[in-house]
Amino acid sequence: MQDALWRMPATAQAAAVRAGEVSAVELVDSHLERIAEAGPRVNAVTQLLADRAREAAARTDRRRAAGEELGPLAGVPFTVKETTAIEGVPTTFGTPRFRDLVAPADAPPVARLRAAGAIPIGHSNVPTLILAGMHTRSELYGDTVNPWDPTRTPGGTSGGDAVAVATGLAAFGLGNDSGGSVRVPAQFCGVAALKPSTGRYPADHRVAGPQDPGPASQFLVTDGPLARRVADLRLVHEVLAGADPRDPRAVPVPAFGPPLPGPVRVAVVTDPGGHGVHPVVRAAVATAADALRDAGYEVQEVADVPRLDEALEVYGKITVTEFAPAWPVVRTLLGEGGDRYIAWAMERTPPADRDELVRLMGSWLNIRRSWAEFLDTYPLLLGPVFTEPAVEPGLESRDRAGRDRVAAGLRLCTATSFVGVPAVAVPTGVVDGLPCGVQLVGRAFREDVCLDAARAVEERLGVLTPVDPVPYGRKA
Repeated sequence: MQDALWRMPATAQAAAVRAGEVSAVELVDSHLERIAEAGPRVNAVTQLLADRAREAAARTDRRRAAGEELGPLAGVPFTVKETTAIEGVPTTFGTPRFRDLVAPADAPPVARLRAAGAIPIGHSNVPTLILAGMHTRSELYGDTVNPWDPTRTPGGTSGGDAVAVATGLAAFGLGNDSGGSVRVPAQFCGVAALKPSTGRYPADHRVAGPQDPGPASQFLVTDGPLARRVADLRLVHEVLAGADPRDPRAVPVPAFGPPLPGPVRVAVVTDPGGHGVHPVVRAAVATAADALRDAGYEVQEVADVPRLDEALEVYGKITVTEFAPAWPVVRTLLGEGGDRYIAWAMERTPPADRDELVRLMGSWLNIRRSWAEFLDTYPLLLGPVFTEPAVEPGLESRDRAGRDRVAAGLRLCTATSFVGVPAVAVPTGVVDGLPCGVQLVGRAFREDVCLDAARAVEERLGVLTPVDPVPYGRKA
């Protein structure tokens, strides 16, 4: 059984440890052996915490031997994005300038996962400062490789977590998402991911100091898990949800709401905004729609999502305005070419003045209201994550056309982050050697409805990972 431990879902790993079928040390060692074998080929795990993970596992085993009750994630190894604090470990954001920025305490989600018995096994790679683009390449750690095809990006900015989960280096990953950063790498790597509602999980997104970011960063960035199975997402969601005095944004809403009257209506939008979608992605949406129909959902094609282009414009204007004062310093941390993605965005969208910013904040609320009304009619929205299969690494930083192409591909992720609603990315299959998938978007604080639908898709279409990395020079 030990040889297969790293292949097991997180739920099964925890159950085996709690039942005494395997020890937590055996489980951690299985993952460390897998990291030693496959890790160098994909470069997903940056700061490996082998000794600390073994010590935590040994404590878990001692607790079980003493008859203590173990948590729901007992012994399960997970990765943590380089943006999120692990006590006693540098939070580098992938930049050499932060190489020695040792975290004094766990970030709230890491603390919650530890309390549930999960074990951080390492940090995971990101684009430098999560600003250098969609491709997971950092100044400090280099490129992370898509295990399905090294000539394609694994996505980002939580690409290290997605690759670690897809290849069995960890049972699940803790990433974050402000416009697709867990969902896009999930699609490109063939795993599942949950972007929760704004305010669902407590978090701490301060960078290198005590000052909190501005309102756009406070609202848009949400921590969220990546895993190989939807049931694993559901378990991690239950652990992470709830209020915490360290984060006044987090609200005490139950993790699971009352059942919706059936059949649950699903709006299908294959080409948000009408800007074009790749045939492979179009087919993935249709396949997921058929799976939901088979599961008893009422699936209906609709014309479009609410006010997409306006949402993208307001999102861009507000974020650029907030970010502009810090940009002269920040761009010096991004390395050669790492500033292009943001610089081109700022050239396209100059910062707003005071009066315009006030108006934009009103537009933000108004767009959220339109989405709430839409989701009141359709409790679920089915659509693409990224409107193409995985693209080549660094496309968004190659030239302005590449940057615009990536921004267009991300558009439904951007809009749903902007309005603060939950979404689950789930695989639908493999086409031409690459995984594809869709996302299911729901009402605020109804992650459970999204997870239920994603599970229905998964049950009908299957699970794609874990996989062994494809060697350079050969496509799957």
